[in-house]
Amino acid sequence: MPRLTRRQALAATAAAPLSLLAQAASPPPNIVFILADDLGYADLSCYGRRDYRTPNIDRLAAQGLRFTQAYANSAVCSATRAALITGRYQYRLPVGLEEPLSGLSRQRHIGLPPGHPTFPSLLKKAGYGTTLLGKWHLGWLPDYGPLKSGYDHFWGFRGGALDYFTHKSGPPDTDTPDLWDDDMPIEQSGYFTDLLGSRAVATITDYARARRPFLLSLHFNAPHWPWEGPGDEAESRRIRALMDFDGGSLKTYARMVGELDLQVGKVLEALDSTGIANNTIVVFTSDNGGERFSDVWPFTGRKTDLLEGGLRIPAILRWPSHIRVGTTDQVAISMDWLPTLVAAAGTQPDPAYPPDGINLLPLLAAGAPPRPRRLYWRYKYNAQRALRDGDMKWLKINDNTFLFNVVDDPLERANLKDREPETYRKLAAEYEEWNATMLPEDPQSSTAPLGTASQLADHYGVR
Repeated sequence: MPRLTRRQALAATAAAPLSLLAQAASPPPNIVFILADDLGYADLSCYGRRDYRTPNIDRLAAQGLRFTQAYANSAVCSATRAALITGRYQYRLPVGLEEPLSGLSRQRHIGLPPGHPTFPSLLKKAGYGTTLLGKWHLGWLPDYGPLKSGYDHFWGFRGGALDYFTHKSGPPDTDTPDLWDDDMPIEQSGYFTDLLGSRAVATITDYARARRPFLLSLHFNAPHWPWEGPGDEAESRRIRALMDFDGGSLKTYARMVGELDLQVGKVLEALDSTGIANNTIVVFTSDNGGERFSDVWPFTGRKTDLLEGGLRIPAILRWPSHIRVGTTDQVAISMDWLPTLVAAAGTQPDPAYPPDGINLLPLLAAGAPPRPRRLYWRYKYNAQRALRDGDMKWLKINDNTFLFNVVDDPLERANLKDREPETYRKLAAEYEEWNATMLPEDPQSSTAPLGTASQLADHYGVR
């Protein structure tokens, strides 16, 4: 290949897009995406929890940007995870119709199609190393799995829940090991939250030594049921011996979240000690609203509800020297992370699968005003439907319909549908137009409230 003259090289540089020059000037950022399981909006002290502290996640918030209006794509886990990994409404895929993916779904061979572009597969094409540690919950072998959907490495579990000590899936009567290293089943002793933290530190260290940009998806199962804190091995044995789907306490929950916070602190220390913190994006969020022991103030509703408490989640983004520090009222949703972080990495989504989420980066710059959003949800149980358009939210639960201003009335108490009939009709029509573009609800899909033993058995994938 002939060498360019100095004049030709300067001309080529002048013609290069500024974005490419910027990428050449600085290496692509590493990405650590930390996902908690069933963590409520106010379960962190930086979001208002009063009975315990989360100093490490608080420090992350103090060094980054804390969202006050972040939403989950669903009020349950696997549906949100489908939207998160694809950047699209989960209702575009059969796996996203499961609320959540369950044992019944497994019998029907439902999961995330391996050929679908994903957050990790897009980054992998851009030269990133990709690792998932923790919860997958998007389909079982041999048809589905993290290694089939863009991850180079996987260490974690495939189902909806895991005992923190035995590492067996689902309710106590299953006795099914569910711990994997890539596609090999393994056994390892220890409290699962701690194991994930240690594994994350080792993964960060290895990538830093290799000097390769990486995505680390760190998907904790904490503070999901079963409610077992560190040191609660006797409680784990009791739960399994009695097939007890209940249990737990506020004190146990506090210890579970405290241990999660401790491991997040170790991850942040690893980024500091390896010298890569300034070029690493860290995201911390949850997959849906909180469950039994969560604090969801100032909202009502819980996991499996399309009330704000089932959908509103904590979300924190830290990217030193790129994202401002403070809080933002920008409305965001789980499926925004794919276009946002792919853009930060200097690449783009697959044009054949355009995201329904948006790139948040331009909206998070200093002085950028919040952009109004129009977001939709559907939940099969109790025929729940919801649409947020600007500050207004249209909600349907069975045959009951509502219109709330969720900024002025976050508790969703003042039904405005008779006072603002035009707005009510407009949003109801908008919802129907959107819903017609999604897959219809599947009468066979899994959906249930959490509570009874049989519901839990379905939920955690053992039937």
